[in-house]
Amino acid sequence: MGPVDESREPEQSLGLQARPEAARLFAESVGIMARLRGPGGCPWDREQSFETIRKHTLEETYEVLDAIERKDWPHLAEELGDLLLQVLFYAEMASEIAPEAGGFGIEAVLGELNRKLVRRHPHVFGEEASAAAGNRATVDAAVAGSAERVLANWEEIKKAEKKPVTGDDSLLDGVQRAQPALAEAAKIGSKAAKVGFDWPHWRHLLEKLEEETGELVAEAEAVGADPSRQAAVEAELGDLLFTVVNLGRHLGVDAEMALRGTNLRFRQRFQAMEQASARPLEELGPEELEELWRQAKRKLAEEKR
Repeated sequence: MGPVDESREPEQSLGLQARPEAARLFAESVGIMARLRGPGGCPWDREQSFETIRKHTLEETYEVLDAIERKDWPHLAEELGDLLLQVLFYAEMASEIAPEAGGFGIEAVLGELNRKLVRRHPHVFGEEASAAAGNRATVDAAVAGSAERVLANWEEIKKAEKKPVTGDDSLLDGVQRAQPALAEAAKIGSKAAKVGFDWPHWRHLLEKLEEETGELVAEAEAVGADPSRQAAVEAELGDLLFTVVNLGRHLGVDAEMALRGTNLRFRQRFQAMEQASARPLEELGPEELEELWRQAKRKLAEEKR
């Protein structure tokens, strides 16, 4: 197996279709970001740091998800641009750090991404290109159109990329803490399942839910007499949520997406309640509110038929 001919353009060596307009626009975006952060640029942009920008990254990510859920494709283009802006912002700030201190530019970001995509797709770019991009795993690139075999190869190649395991390493080290807690819980459960530490069947999780609910009730009742037990209430609620997330994993349901769907339905039903009520909702009693809720559910269900 010889090395890839790097004397040729990437489009030629990897069989890519050239996208000159995309390349031009991306270079323009990089230049605009550098100008905003540079001398005489935007005062607000120049004041930002990794710490101040990160909250916007999460917001933009959820706005992308919202556009996808609403199938608002024109708006999705705008939101993806906003998300890309976060990448450009981080890369530009990183380029201002001295190289010896770990600084890098957008070129490093793109290079890492491109090499990762090539080495994890030997069935597309070929085993030589995958090896040249850093693949150290031995996999069968003849996946015969099977998405399952592609995923299995991806995991093997990804595993080979990691640093050697030491006595202090854990299987869960690969699950990043920097992500929504629901997603982290699902990935932790999935990792533990790989060594057999899991519930045998989703019905066993229903039993676990009953157990965790009982423990939460006990702590919630005890906190009235001893406020110092509030931390225990939080811990028990966390255990209950962790169990629910893993129930979703067993059922093939992403808990984050499930909850986002429920939030959207609640918004729609609550708005229908507001529109149907002759008086402000705060003036209504519990029974009246419940009846409006039932009416809203029926109305929205009929509209979807």
